[in-house]
Amino acid sequence: MKTFPIVCVGGSAGGLDAYIRLLQNLPSDMGVAIVIVNHMTQFPTSLHEILPRYTRMPVQLITDHLQIVPNQVYIIPANRDLHVDGEDFRLAPISKPRGWPDVITVFLTSLARYWSGKLVAVIVSGLDGDGADALCTIKDMGGTTIAQKPSTATEPDMPESAMASGCIDHVLSPEDIAHEIILIARAEDSAHPTP
Repeated sequence: MKTFPIVCVGGSAGGLDAYIRLLQNLPSDMGVAIVIVNHMTQFPTSLHEILPRYTRMPVQLITDHLQIVPNQVYIIPANRDLHVDGEDFRLAPISKPRGWPDVITVFLTSLARYWSGKLVAVIVSGLDGDGADALCTIKDMGGTTIAQKPSTATEPDMPESAMASGCIDHVLSPEDIAHEIILIARAEDSAHPTP
């Protein structure tokens, strides 16, 4: 059973700036998996081609049954719902093809149900409020919830919706979000030392 932390970073419009600023400030060996869930349905994502310039961690587009390992950055493909099953990712046809998608909420709900490690939910720049409905569940599971400080976000809708849920632990800039993730990873590392 895998017990390393998973950090879900959910965003959409303006999210690229936040993803870059976050990854530039994260070490490549902190023992967590970073999953970027970009709330986009219409166009194929190019994040797996752009983001490797900003991190030493491998960056890959998620495929069905891909095994989840730490010290990697994973990118959701467009127009898919993302779930976890044991130690693997599972992709499914998007459950809300019209209107604003809820891919961040779907993935966070799956994590809360099926992942035994520490969970960190980060909501960054984007339109609409995807992810907000799952934040209380993540917090109830002992996870940490973080919203990007709206003044540092290109589109503050998504972080503001997250804050309105009443279940956000921290409101931080992308650089400070990175610092908080490092602290969480170190605390987990000392709580679960490698045998």
